[in-house]
Amino acid sequence: MTEVIGRRERKKAQTRQALADAALELFLARGYDEVGVKEIADAADVSVTTLFKYFPSKEALLFDQDDDIEAALVEAVHGRPPGHTVVDALRKYVLKDIADGGPDDQFLRLIESTPVLRDYGRRMWMRHETALARAIAVELRVPEDDVSCASLARFALASRDLIVTHENPRKAAEEIFGNLERGWRTR
Repeated sequence: MTEVIGRRERKKAQTRQALADAALELFLARGYDEVGVKEIADAADVSVTTLFKYFPSKEALLFDQDDDIEAALVEAVHGRPPGHTVVDALRKYVLKDIADGGPDDQFLRLIESTPVLRDYGRRMWMRHETALARAIAVELRVPEDDVSCASLARFALASRDLIVTHENPRKAAEEIFGNLERGWRTR
C-alpha cells in the first residue's frame, strides 16, 4: 500500500529541505562561522522562528538526516546477507558511507574543519548506539541490554572517526573491523 502524504506534510518537508539546502549552500560558500541563522531563514524564505521549529540549533541544519542514518544502520544489521556476520555488515556499511561521501567530499571537509560541527556530528553519530545495540541483540537472540552488543555498537560507531580521518580509510576500516571480528587478538 502506498502511503499518501498530505499537503501539510509535503509543505513541512519542503520547508525543512529548503532550510537544510540553504544552510549547506551558505556554509560551503562562506564557512559555518560566517553565516547567521537569519541569513539562512531569509534564503529559505521563512522566519527565524520557523527555522527553529524545524531545527533546534544552527548545527542541526547540517545533520537533518539523522533518522534516516539510524534506520540504515539498523537495516545493515537486520538485512545482511545469510552467512555474513554483524561485524561484516557494519564494516560494509561504514565503507559504503565513506565511499558515498568520502574524505574529499566538501561536506566532510566543512564538518572536519569546524570544531563545533565536528563535535556535534560525532555526538549525533554516537546517538545511534542504543538502536544499533538493540538491533545486534535481536539478531544474536540475546537480551536487549547485552553488554557485548552494546560494546560492539559503541566500538563500531566510534571507529568511524578514526576511519574517515585516516590517510587510507579503506585500510583503516578493514583493520579495525578485522580486529572486532577476531575479538581483538594480539599479534
